[in-house]
Amino acid sequence: MTATDSGLEPLDPAYVADVLSKPPFVQIPGVCNVRDIGSYPTATPNVVIKPGYAYRSAELSSITEEGARKLVSLGILTVFDLRSDPEMRKYSSPIPVIEGVEVVPTPVFKNEDYSPEKLAKRFELYATGTTEAFMILYSQILDHGGSAFGSILRHVRDKPNSPFIFHCTAGKDRTGIVAAILLKLAGVDNHLIAEDYSLTRVGREPDREKVLRRLMKEPMFAANAEAAMRLLTSRYETMIAFFDLLEEKYGGVETYVKTYTGLTDEDLRIIRSNLVVLTKSRM
Repeated sequence: MTATDSGLEPLDPAYVADVLSKPPFVQIPGVCNVRDIGSYPTATPNVVIKPGYAYRSAELSSITEEGARKLVSLGILTVFDLRSDPEMRKYSSPIPVIEGVEVVPTPVFKNEDYSPEKLAKRFELYATGTTEAFMILYSQILDHGGSAFGSILRHVRDKPNSPFIFHCTAGKDRTGIVAAILLKLAGVDNHLIAEDYSLTRVGREPDREKVLRRLMKEPMFAANAEAAMRLLTSRYETMIAFFDLLEEKYGGVETYVKTYTGLTDEDLRIIRSNLVVLTKSRM
């Protein structure tokens, strides 16, 4: 990728394969955009995010038998699914049954948020591809996501030795915000979090055609593939703008979490402790 990359054109397959073969990406057959969010350095010297604990991805609906075995081999026995029931029905992407793995439905949006009118408005904003439009949408995610985010944070608080994965459909927006909240709480620099967010540009490439086929069924995208691709952009500057939004509108990550999830200062202290390890970073 280059500084002038629009995020719209296909990437070179050899480049994609090379990036996806290395950390933080993790290969789980049938699942796209899987990353371990561990090993990022924090503001405290020699303290990093615990590797092999928190993972992010796109939907797990097409996970293969081999992928299911890989998930279990990584110790991931809990899945937090940020999608809503109407979304799963719309795209025929149900929650998979994986032996030994608990899938916890943690929808960010309620069923009524998927009315044709609200969905059309959301798509219209996404299709512009502007940072301002994404901030409107990300504010909606923050406003509606407290319960879902609280479930994930309580897992971190209560089960520090139980790896988990969280995902939405593409593993970009709702998933990206969860990752940003976890990493920000633990003291990772905004620059590194924004770089992690931008990795979805590569992580989503294997599912590019599948996602485009889905979107082209929507009236507003049927004759405008470029607008559909703008919906899928994951630019570094978008996440930097998100941190400004989080600070200015919500009082910062700690105030947001306490206000919208009901967690306490003591909960946050435990969560921070459970997210990190004392070691030298590989970064």
